[in-house]
Order: sequence, then C-alpha cells, then structure tokens
Amino acid sequence: MDEGLLFNAFGAALRRRFGGRIQRVSIDAGFTCPNVDGAVTRGGCNFCDNRSFSPSRRVRLASVLEQLNRGITSVRARYNKVAGFIAYLQPATNTYGPLDQLETLYRAALDVSPDVVGLAIGTRPDCVPDEVLDLIDALAQQHYVSLEYGMQSIHDRSLDWMNRGHYHASMVDAMRRSRGRRFETCAHVILGIPGEDHADMMATADQIGPLGVDAVKLHNLYAVRGTPLGDQVLAGDVQMLDRQGYVSAVVDFLERIPSRVIVERVSGDAPPDFLIEPRWCLEKSALRLEIENEFKRRGTRQGDRYVAGAYQVTEHGQDAEHTVAADQTPAAIRQRIGQSRTLPVLKF
Repeated sequence: MDEGLLFNAFGAALRRRFGGRIQRVSIDAGFTCPNVDGAVTRGGCNFCDNRSFSPSRRVRLASVLEQLNRGITSVRARYNKVAGFIAYLQPATNTYGPLDQLETLYRAALDVSPDVVGLAIGTRPDCVPDEVLDLIDALAQQHYVSLEYGMQSIHDRSLDWMNRGHYHASMVDAMRRSRGRRFETCAHVILGIPGEDHADMMATADQIGPLGVDAVKLHNLYAVRGTPLGDQVLAGDVQMLDRQGYVSAVVDFLERIPSRVIVERVSGDAPPDFLIEPRWCLEKSALRLEIENEFKRRGTRQGDRYVAGAYQVTEHGQDAEHTVAADQTPAAIRQRIGQSRTLPVLKF
C-alpha cells in the first residue's frame, strides 16, 4: 500500500530485496517427470508440451551453464539496468534426480556468475523428500532460493483430469515440511480448469493463506498444439475461460489471499505458433492493465477479503491436520531420486 500497488507484484518484491531490477533466466536441465516416466503414471499433464513452455526445448539441449550465460547476455542487451539474475530451472520436475547431481546442478547455476543472485526451482509437491528439502534449505542459508510447487488446484478431480499423478494431499505434505525453512515457496495455480466453477477456484484461493506459501503464480488454462488438451479444444470438447471471466477471477482470487503473498504472475501464454486458445492471453501487458483497472473499479487491493484463521488447510476436502507429519513422498519417486546414476543431460 505504501508503494501504491494494488497487489504484491513480484518485480517490486525483488527490488525491495535486492535494490534494483532482477530478471529470471529460464534454463532447461533436461529433467523428466514422474507422470511421464511411469513412476506414478504415464502421458504427462494433458496441457503440457515442454517445447511450448520453454524455448530451450525447441533447439538441441545445450549445457545448463551455457544456457544461463546466453540468457544473461540476452537480457542485458534488452534492458539497460539489471541488478542481477535468478537462475530459473523451469521445465519439467527439477528435484527429480539423484541428490548428488541435484546439488552439483544447483551450485553450478548459483556460481556461474556473481550477477546470479538466486535460484528458482520448479517442481511437483510429490517430488520433495526430506533430503531434497534439506539440500535446498542448506543452499538458502547463503543464497536466495525459491521452490515453486505445481499445485494447480486443491480439487482432486481436477488433478485427475489433467493426469497429474498426485492429489492435493501431496501439496499439504510438501508445505507442512517446507514451512519454517529458509527458502521461499511458491504455489503455481491454474484458473479456468474444465469442471471448476467460480466457487471451486475461490476454494483454491482460500487455501493459499493456510498453506503458508510465500508466493503465488496464476495462470489461465491455455491449449497448445500436440497435447491432449489441444486436441480436445480443437474438437470443441473443452472451452477456455473468456477474457473478462479470467480478469474477474484473478481479482477475486487475489482479494482472498494475504497481502504478504508475492504475486509472481497473473497470466500465462505460449508462443503464437504453438498456442490454440485463448489468443487473448498473448496480450500480457493489456491483460495486466485490465486486472489493475478492475481493482480500481472495485476500490480494492490484494488481501481485502482475506480473513486470517477463517479456513484450515484441507486435504480431500477435509481437515488434514490429523494426518501424520512424516514425509509422504511416494516410494517409486523416492527410489528414483535415491538411485545412483548419471543423468546425461546434466552436462557441465
């Protein structure tokens, strides 16, 4: 509020922490996911094609450090003043590998340049056994580290629909074991999932505060070519949320979460050649302006409808605090993370 912001925007939060403009540089370490390789299921998420989610998947995989250096050079050519960079391990599940190689990868990304001020790790909530969280916590003792969980929704039927291979209980478990550590946590949420109405989306919003995440990233559901969802959209079997409906849902969502929660993103898109629908998500700047204007029209800000203590963390729609606090990582995932092997894509 002191800065005149309508929501706790990521860029402003980074400027407060680091004293200048910070840019994230996406890098692809070539990981897979447990719903791709068969650890929990096969087929991957029905909306996911990593060629569209990460530019690095559209060319031959380069070494992680080469990607990072190229990204830093590209960003410096685009912006006059950049105070630092966050190495962002974005595509696939970036905690899904042998522990020693995870440590090598994370430390290499942090050490590639003094201009790299931190590390962001995209993962799934069922892929963070305690030993992985301990590693990330140790890194966060000296570095800024953000662990981004693909929560998507609190509704298990929605997670089934997208073939996630885990339920909301995994997010409850991951956050129970993440809270109080030195790294930040971010929940990735998709709005506009088929079968979810407004009340369902707001139920997910109401769990952001009780879960205790530090940040949230909101995405509109979008369909890209070469995916099961893309085929459903082209066949007319699935409809995307319209633009105004999405703007209203975002504002409603942000009003219901604590003002302390950093908002890393308010929409998502894909390269035009991959994107099927909705085409309006390509207008990112205009869409953000519409979201801000909706806040102004209502005379509200993020957190205005949040009531501390009004909700409890839920699992399968019920109070989950009775569940055992031990690590609930599936055995098949734990076995793969603990397996001693060399990942050929991790080239240094």
